[in-house]
This record gives sequence, structure tokens and C-alpha cells, in this order.
Amino acid sequence: MPRDFRQKLHEIIYEADTPEGKLFDVVLLILIVISIVAVMLESVAGIKIVYGKELNIIEWVITAFFTIEYIARIISVKKPASYILSFYGIIDFLAMIPKYIDILFPGLGFLISIRALRLLRVFRILKLGRFVGASNQLVTALKKSKVKIAVFLFGVVIICIIMGTLMYIIEGPKSGFKNIPISIYWTIVTLTTVGFGDITPITPLGQFLSAVIMIMGYGIIAVPTGLVTAQFMQESKIQQNTQVCRVCNADHHRDDARYCYNCGSHLNK
Repeated sequence: MPRDFRQKLHEIIYEADTPEGKLFDVVLLILIVISIVAVMLESVAGIKIVYGKELNIIEWVITAFFTIEYIARIISVKKPASYILSFYGIIDFLAMIPKYIDILFPGLGFLISIRALRLLRVFRILKLGRFVGASNQLVTALKKSKVKIAVFLFGVVIICIIMGTLMYIIEGPKSGFKNIPISIYWTIVTLTTVGFGDITPITPLGQFLSAVIMIMGYGIIAVPTGLVTAQFMQESKIQQNTQVCRVCNADHHRDDARYCYNCGSHLNK
């Protein structure tokens, strides 16, 4: 296959920086949405009886397009395994096979709903620099904050155990706090401000403690948000685009990058 053709195909399929690439991704997203809507409509008995044949034709047309697209993605990169084993590669494969599986195992057509995961590509289309950049920065901020968040969550678990034990001692089985695990469950529900209402403290001390737990819940929501926000602000100065390396399939390159940060190959501009 001519090198120029593969390179052009790669630019259209993998990158949203060009008009052709953006158009391809927009069409792709429209087909994904149509496919998901078709699956939903097919689950309605009345609609399936009347329009079942048409919905099935739509699904096969979209499946054929996804199959061609999947093959094109493989042949347009120098190392197909890098795409096939990537996150989007696996999602694309899972989005393609449900209709084929339905032939061998009827009734599993609902797996087509997996295609909803492909809507994650919307960030590449709506890029405009800041959208994809912001999403990448958020992911990076979450990764760098994971240790702090883990320590914080560990502290929350300890608080739930202590408060749950206290509520069991104060209220006891007569109020619905039959054992410590149930009391811890009530503490978690109260701390997260969900409050199902299936268990309610009746003693003044128990009600006071439950009020303290509820107030703590608002603070607990703020802490991880602050951690991630602080890290996000540090990452906000880095601008990234949708350039994808043809050799190693790495993405999230800086706007001013001319070479891949992973393998050093020249990027298409």
C-alpha cells in the first residue's frame, strides 16, 4: 500500500486537527448515536414489531462501516499492535463485534450498547485546543492526586468505623442499629448525605452525633475537590492537541511538538 495513502488515511482517521479528520469523527459520532438509539428502540416491543427489519438493516450498515473503519485504523499505523491493544483499540473492537456475535448467539445484540463508550472520542472532535487539553489535564491531575485522595479516603473509612461503632453503642438494636456493620453502613449513607431513612436514631445523643456526621459530609465533598483542583491548576499551562504518532500510536502531544515524546518519530503537521 502506498506510503502517502497510509499517511493521509492516518491523518483523517486519527487526528481532528484537519477538516477531513474532524468531518470523519463527526460522521463517526453520528453513526454511533444512531446505533445506540436503534438498540434502544429495538428493545421496545411495539416498535420492534413494526420497524424491526429497518432497525436491523441500520445496524448492519453501521456495523459494516465500523468494520471498515477498524481495518483502516490497523493498516494506517506502522505498528498495528499498538492500536489493537490500546484503550480505544479495544473499545473499537468491542463496538464492532456485537452484531456478528448475535448471529452465533441470538439475544446478545444488546451488547451493541457498548458502542456508547466510543462517544469518548467527542473530546477529540470538540478539541479547539482547550477541550482536549483540559480533559488531558484533568486526567493528569487525577493521577497525580491519587495518593493524596487514597490517604483521604482511608481516613474517611476510619471515621466511618469509629462513628458506626459509637452509634451502635448509643442507639443499639432497638433503633435499628442491630450490629456494627449495619451501623457503619448507616454512617456511610449519612456521611455521603444520601440518607435513605431506613434507619433513624431516636436518642438525643444519637441525633446529635448524626447531625455532626452530616455536617462532616459537606467537608468531605470539598477536600478531594480541592486536591484535584490544585493539581489541575498546575497542569493548566500545558496545551495538548490530537496529534497521534503513526509509529507508536502515542497521543496527548504538546501543541508545539514536532516529534513524538514517546518514540521520537516526526509528527504530521
